[in-house]
Amino acid sequence: MLAGPQAQLHRPPLLAMTRSGKDDFWTWKSWVESANDPAIGAPLQCLPYCSFAKTTNPAEPAHLGVGIGNLVLDCNELALSGLLDSLGANVVAACSAAKLNSLIRCGPGAWSELRRVLIDALREDAGAGLRTSIAPMLAPKESVRFFKPVAVANYTDFYASIHHATNVGRLFRPDQPLLPNYKWLPVGYHGRASSLVISGSGIRRPWGQTGSPGQESPTFRPATQLDYELEVAAYIGIGNELGQPIPITEAEDHIFGLSLLNDWSARDIQAWEYQPLGPFLGKSFATSISPWVVPLEALLPFRIPMTARPPGDPQPLPYLASSDEESGINLTLEVLFSTANMRKVSLAPARLSIGNLRDLYWSFAQMVAHHTSNGCNLIEGDLIASGTVSGPDEGSRGCLLEITRRGASPLRLPNGETRTFLEDGDEIILRGFCERDGFPRMSFGECRGTILPALSES
Repeated sequence: MLAGPQAQLHRPPLLAMTRSGKDDFWTWKSWVESANDPAIGAPLQCLPYCSFAKTTNPAEPAHLGVGIGNLVLDCNELALSGLLDSLGANVVAACSAAKLNSLIRCGPGAWSELRRVLIDALREDAGAGLRTSIAPMLAPKESVRFFKPVAVANYTDFYASIHHATNVGRLFRPDQPLLPNYKWLPVGYHGRASSLVISGSGIRRPWGQTGSPGQESPTFRPATQLDYELEVAAYIGIGNELGQPIPITEAEDHIFGLSLLNDWSARDIQAWEYQPLGPFLGKSFATSISPWVVPLEALLPFRIPMTARPPGDPQPLPYLASSDEESGINLTLEVLFSTANMRKVSLAPARLSIGNLRDLYWSFAQMVAHHTSNGCNLIEGDLIASGTVSGPDEGSRGCLLEITRRGASPLRLPNGETRTFLEDGDEIILRGFCERDGFPRMSFGECRGTILPALSES
């Protein structure tokens, strides 16, 4: 049964875009010159959304924005200009909001039509009058202040990378790295939406209980095993009614777009508290999200098959079995590391790993279908995250817990410093991009966070 109104879920093709690349849409250029620079990775065909203010003045209100090249287009000014009137009052009002929730609520048809209008206005053959009208609505990215792009009511974090699950499992259960349920369902937990923070926010080292073997009682102290987790998140578009599961065949129609996410983790707190109910205070102190939301529609050329399951692995149960041969996404993911000492001498951040979202064991469609399989209702703007994305090679491990083998093999940085876990002043930078011959390179931007010292004991 279809979850949600049929009309809302209809996603019309945008300008006859095809995965085969036969349409010339993917070769179009923009009159915004920086949009045509592959190094920037923000072409006409991408147009990611954000929430921003044009100045650093705290009193400046947030507006919706669209990234194009090294600029941000102000959607509020675009709505006031009348250039969006053909899309209807609901879309115009949504573009005048500070966050994406109202636009998400308009449904896939409206999302595609808005992208069509934006592309027509920004393509290189747009009329001189249109260019003159829009140019003052553009602001340099480096001069603006970003906000969380979506008001998130619910956040769920999955554990969809079998390589991550296996690497971590070996550290704690060498004889049985994967628990019996892993290959049958997307494991996840309900996270804390209130502690989502925008990229660039400082991450305060949390206090918590930790225990050690032979210790009579736990200790309450600042976490010493602070870690990052390289993740990709999907924002839910149209939700489902309570009690009505979303079929796997329709699951992607409920996704609005993707972002980078860093689910910071206090491993020592987590190890003491997680049994028997799972992650709690070791996870809920902060989760960083990128300011950019890349529409799922923009990623059509980069859809690929999921990595094949090894021989002997069970096939998904029928409600998780998809006939879509391109349910994966060829999204390259990088982690960069910078210490306070490295920044003092202007040493570039060191790359810790490079992986790819295609290596997930469970797709986002399967996560959505499983999440709602018991009748749980998702709502617009809900956030679901992949869990740590790790690949099969040592150079593709997505957290320090894996890279340093729980601290047993310290990481050596270019300036000679070593790390087992994060220290105060350390900065983690996540980056992501899609590439394919014959198509424009698309960047997911960055997701940054710097560790701040723990609060003093009161």
